[in-house]
Amino acid sequence: MSQQFVIVGAGLAGAKTAEHLRSAGFEGRITLIGDEQDRPYERPPLSKDLLQGKQPDVFVHAQQWYADNDVELRLNVSAVDLSCEDHVVTLSDGEQVSFDKLAIATGSSPRRLDIAGADLEGVHYLRTLGDAGRILAGFESGGRVVIVGGGWIGLEVAAAARARNLDVTVLEMAELPLVGVLGPRMAQVFADLHRANGVDLRVNARVDGFVGGPRVTGVQSGAEIIGADMVIVGVGVTPNTALAQAGNLRLDNGIVTDEHLRTSDPDVYAAGDVANAFHPRLGRHIRVEHWANALNQPQVVAANMLGDQASYDRIPYFYSDQYDLGMEYVGYVGRDMETEVVVRGDEASREFVAFWLSAGRVVAGMNVNIWDVVDPIRELILSGRQVEPARLADPDVPLDQI
Repeated sequence: MSQQFVIVGAGLAGAKTAEHLRSAGFEGRITLIGDEQDRPYERPPLSKDLLQGKQPDVFVHAQQWYADNDVELRLNVSAVDLSCEDHVVTLSDGEQVSFDKLAIATGSSPRRLDIAGADLEGVHYLRTLGDAGRILAGFESGGRVVIVGGGWIGLEVAAAARARNLDVTVLEMAELPLVGVLGPRMAQVFADLHRANGVDLRVNARVDGFVGGPRVTGVQSGAEIIGADMVIVGVGVTPNTALAQAGNLRLDNGIVTDEHLRTSDPDVYAAGDVANAFHPRLGRHIRVEHWANALNQPQVVAANMLGDQASYDRIPYFYSDQYDLGMEYVGYVGRDMETEVVVRGDEASREFVAFWLSAGRVVAGMNVNIWDVVDPIRELILSGRQVEPARLADPDVPLDQI
């Protein structure tokens, strides 16, 4: 009897898992289950090109690909229960689907604000194609946009709104946007960028509620009401672990896996936003909410579902485009790590590379408007060797000679 593999989560990670299974020669049944109405698509364009009115091809595969590769694509249905003992997934329509191996790629969901007016019309979160379409329609109507949260999504949405010459206010509760990710020096670069492009960026800001009815007309921040024709909330995401919890899998800030992306059950794997995976190079569990993990982890998952012992050891990577600033970041800085920042280039003109050093070793790097340097930065990180900050900061010293 041929094997049956089930993938829950029809996003980039789920679709790529199916693709790698077929490309590796798996001839059994593949069922790909997703709770959205659209076939698998990539999410980065939602806050970038799509909100700028462009029409990117966001889909992972053409519709015909699923039929051509004998992948049963089940959309508009959720997986609501899991029995690892019986190897059965129960769907929201009552159907039970048996599996020999299961991959969970359920991603994450936006954190919702539990404050007054949170359900008013015109209050948006950005996670799906439908969300992006509704926000884009609001942009096209014009008016005042208030963005709650100065993380990557919030700042990319702010840049898209300013590209349409909309009135944009960003409310960030920390002392700087992105400070928790980049630290104060690099966070200031992004604060200055947005203010230079006309954003009313307010830090140490509180959000007490939304006012209006039935549509939002403002945001209550202390004693002030900030006028708004639409609000976009971007205050982080939460991994979608309900199915894993139903299956009694080990959870801790997501679904805990080993370096092979195998969960606490040997026949169940996890990939993408939802996976808190042990990283063999970093020597710790990390959960990364970026496109590169959803793109690259599935190859390891597919290989191991087929009996391999592949490890996922790629160094984390992400990128962002805001106004005339493009950046790439590679590496990992744990919140428990003491670091210093070394800059090569000119921060004022926003053409530089920033390096994070811990105990004299490069642990992360961010190139801003300087290209084709990710590979040598990655090699510096992987080498683990101590470097001289002065040589690192000197643009005349090639990175491969540091």
